[in-house]
Amino acid sequence: MLVTGISLYLLLPSLLAVFGSWRSLSHLDWPFAMLAFAFEVVSYVALWQLDRIALHTRAWFPVATAQLSGNLVGRVLPGGGATATAFTASMLRHAGVDPDEAVAAFGTSTLLQLATTLALPVLALPAIIGGAPVDHSLAAAAYLGIAVLVLLLAGAGWAFGSDVPLEAVGRAAQGFFNRTVRRGRPISGLPQRLLDSRDFVLTTIGPRWKGAVVAATANTGFDYLALLAALQAVGASPRPSLVLLAYASAELLALVPFTPGGLGFVEAGLVGTLTLAGVPGRDAVAATLLYRLVSYWLPLPAGAIAYVLFRRRYGGLRDLRTESSSSPVPSTASRNPSGPDFG
Repeated sequence: MLVTGISLYLLLPSLLAVFGSWRSLSHLDWPFAMLAFAFEVVSYVALWQLDRIALHTRAWFPVATAQLSGNLVGRVLPGGGATATAFTASMLRHAGVDPDEAVAAFGTSTLLQLATTLALPVLALPAIIGGAPVDHSLAAAAYLGIAVLVLLLAGAGWAFGSDVPLEAVGRAAQGFFNRTVRRGRPISGLPQRLLDSRDFVLTTIGPRWKGAVVAATANTGFDYLALLAALQAVGASPRPSLVLLAYASAELLALVPFTPGGLGFVEAGLVGTLTLAGVPGRDAVAATLLYRLVSYWLPLPAGAIAYVLFRRRYGGLRDLRTESSSSPVPSTASRNPSGPDFG
């Protein structure tokens, strides 16, 4: 909370500049503004589809409402994505989903989203190589994103192809927690749990990896289209390839865990990168405000409504298999029988 407070204090001028431009919304090209909202809705639907594939269920209601609720909690409380994942998994437990499996599924979903985001600069390489006027900072961000993508794919390939890396990580994390955190019962068996989670991912995602990749790509792609529509709504028409680089750079800033949802970091970074992409300063601020309204702020009240609806349907324990007739969520009796003693 201290780091979050300091970060928001340092980023306050940028936040005030973005929020202070709210009067510019009265001059929007509203068809494009509504298109930005529609693109963002489709992006969320693609995310729910990705989660459904990862959870191996056909049910929409529990997945969508739990994700929206977790998104709300992750953007209000410190911890960001980790807090959101823990809360979403705890909600799905009331719908009959094993928490271990939910965490493994959401971890896979997050990695696929990250991979598609990091792959975006690859699409802009032809423009860079073809001599498009790309600012040095944007080009450097593109090369950094591609390098991180290569490392991510290499690490994922090693983890899925060998037990060695996960066992090493599990032993290191287990020893660290047992030495630094006072516990009534020490953590044990963490390396095996990581291996069980990996096997769960291979079992659920493996046969449907094409659908998972398409859903992850749609989630990122429609979010990018929402930014393009927001720029059109404020009257700016920069090169889509340069906006792609600006978007990818801002998404990397959103991974900074100091503030919930990258609040402040994304606003400051997106205004700066859009300016580097050739968008006039006032238009960059207005477009950032509109984009963050549809992608960050509007889903928050939707999360509160989703939580109420979830609680009304799942006030007690209810097996999600009743919602997914032909593709049930795997039971804990058949896989990963031991639940976590932490988190």
